[in-house]
Amino acid sequence: MARIELIDVVKRFKGETVIPKLNLTIREGSFTVLVGPSGCGKSTTLRMIAGLERQTSGDIRIDGACVNDVEPGKRDVAMVFQNYALYPNMTVRGNIEFGLKNRGVPRPDRERLVRDICEIVGLTPHLDKKPHSLSGGQRQRVALARAMVKKPKVFILDEPLSNLDAKLRGQMRTELIELHRRLGATFVYVTHDQVEAMSMGDRIVVMNRGEVMQSAAPMELYNDPDNLFAAQFIGTPPMNVLPLSALPGLRTEGEGDPAFVGFRPEHARLAPESTELPRDGIVIAGEIATRESLGAEQVCKLRSDAGTFFVKSFLNPYSGGDFALAVVPCERLYFFDRDGSRLRRLRAVQPQLAAAGV
Repeated sequence: MARIELIDVVKRFKGETVIPKLNLTIREGSFTVLVGPSGCGKSTTLRMIAGLERQTSGDIRIDGACVNDVEPGKRDVAMVFQNYALYPNMTVRGNIEFGLKNRGVPRPDRERLVRDICEIVGLTPHLDKKPHSLSGGQRQRVALARAMVKKPKVFILDEPLSNLDAKLRGQMRTELIELHRRLGATFVYVTHDQVEAMSMGDRIVVMNRGEVMQSAAPMELYNDPDNLFAAQFIGTPPMNVLPLSALPGLRTEGEGDPAFVGFRPEHARLAPESTELPRDGIVIAGEIATRESLGAEQVCKLRSDAGTFFVKSFLNPYSGGDFALAVVPCERLYFFDRDGSRLRRLRAVQPQLAAAGV
């Protein structure tokens, strides 16, 4: 296990700053996931930790030691790539033990390591096969096994499941979680898939334009976002955000100047227009534009005078074209200022009917 620290790290490419100033600590033994849109700097951050990219300025420490001038092969870091990077002319055994041979590990020790690792990742029956005869999941296991035989303190995984189909991705997610628990090493994982991030990481770092928007445990990030970006990046559908000015009946008290109000789709409920209106939450009248079935759950997209938003609920009787009321309890509302920062010391008080048309 190893603690990783990035201190005032800046990265520029051809005069363009992609990482303006990054300060990040990755706890030893954690499964930390870097997540964000394409081009946010997450893969660049990963490559700088591995030593494949040199930071423009700042320090990177692994296990307390500065590794700025340490070669990638001497950082005690193993990296698993999106494309597996297997040698096509070598067998599974050859791919896994290639690095061990280069390090001069004796043959009996190599054989023992390969045997033990292949038992863990389920590759024993495939040791004499070449990559072209393996499935995508098996190739990914070979890439993992090749990293594991080095027994590194840090595993770095750059979107390793993106080339797999949905069913296999789910299976491999479970296997990686179990592998992390078994090895006890520090895992740093990059993905653009928030489902992977929420299901795998014990710590999630949300990035945008080279900056950390929020770093927190998965459910803390989901329930207590620091800003609009984090609030809307995590969640399917994402958090609904409406301008406060579009909800004229909603009054607030506390600290801050709110510009936006947000709520999670599953925190709203749909009610018929004839329902008795509550006084402990906002009520928004809208037309159901679409209704998407997800099995036990339904996602309805509503158009209202306040804006477009989603409601996620269990089976409901509404169809496209129907009118309904969306009711959201006061305690489920989030407030943000004009810059998108969360206003935690603000709450709704005695809301009236919150949108025209009710």
